[in-house]
Amino acid sequence: MSQADKMKQGQFNNPETPGYVGFANLPNQVHRKSVKKGFEFTLMVVGESGLGKSTLINSLFLTDLYPERIIPGAAEKIERTVQIEASTVEIEERGVKLRLTVVDTPGYGDAINSQDCFSTIISYIDDQFERYLHDESGLNRRHIVDNRVHCCFYFISPLGHGLKPLDVQFMKAIHNKVNVVPVIAKADTLTLRERERLKRRVLDEIDEHGIKIYHLPDAESDEDEDFKEQTRILKASIPFAVVGSNQQIEAKGKKVRGRLYPWGVVEVENPEHNDFLKLRIMLITHMQDLQEVTQDLHYENFRSDRLKRGGRKGPEPEETDKDMILQEKEAELRRMQEMIAKMQLQMQKQGDGEGDGQHV
Repeated sequence: MSQADKMKQGQFNNPETPGYVGFANLPNQVHRKSVKKGFEFTLMVVGESGLGKSTLINSLFLTDLYPERIIPGAAEKIERTVQIEASTVEIEERGVKLRLTVVDTPGYGDAINSQDCFSTIISYIDDQFERYLHDESGLNRRHIVDNRVHCCFYFISPLGHGLKPLDVQFMKAIHNKVNVVPVIAKADTLTLRERERLKRRVLDEIDEHGIKIYHLPDAESDEDEDFKEQTRILKASIPFAVVGSNQQIEAKGKKVRGRLYPWGVVEVENPEHNDFLKLRIMLITHMQDLQEVTQDLHYENFRSDRLKRGGRKGPEPEETDKDMILQEKEAELRRMQEMIAKMQLQMQKQGDGEGDGQHV
């Protein structure tokens, strides 16, 4: 037997014990296919201007998504409407590719009247569901790009005493459409006691108003103890109080990303200073779960609602619209009756005048 024949025969020998089939290697096949295909994730950031949203995103993914951003002045913000800015970047780490899309919402909460400032954001989320449904229902479904919003970081100001009315209205408007993760911005403006008090207040108000935020899944019983403890700590840290910075500062003889103050340095990646590291771990370790909840819950709700309406886009006609149409028709009918009554009255007066003239 030649060396080539021996090599071919060796490739098909069963190295395992008798009774071994080989489907235990299926996870390896899925892993290789997933790594080759790459991953897609869409993150939305919403909050008032000046809360450090852009800085935090750049800190999370060690990139610069907004190199040429222009900050508008106060006069421009008065009549400014909410805009949607989607930035996509390809990130590769140890051979694993991630197509990250960050959807920013400049102008949110800036105008004097912010009553309808989140309608543009809700329309964008629905449009991505609509586009995915259209692609999924088409003939060529092999290369569907998933631009659905998988997670929304909602930034809460550290300067108030909890949630503002705008915060409550917005989160209630989107909590059935996207996974909402509340984030307390600029946590370095708070003492440790103030931070814990604000966290408790925000959670109490979220429960009070019936807002559904993203809840981390419980660790499986067969997971190791370290992962269970990590999950417990992450759950206890919600809402995450974070600090963002892209500057390298020397502290204790080493370079760290942080913010330099006269009294010391706030290290971004120090869990004793803020929850930045916990937020990033939560996002990375539960990225798959965020996508599954988007697919199985939010998208399925949208899809079933569309199917109930027979594929029609937009909401069903409301009772108020029907009542308004009836009221308009009744008003038109009353106007016609009044015109007929006036004409009859005029004809009667003319008839009476003619009768009087003949009598004379």
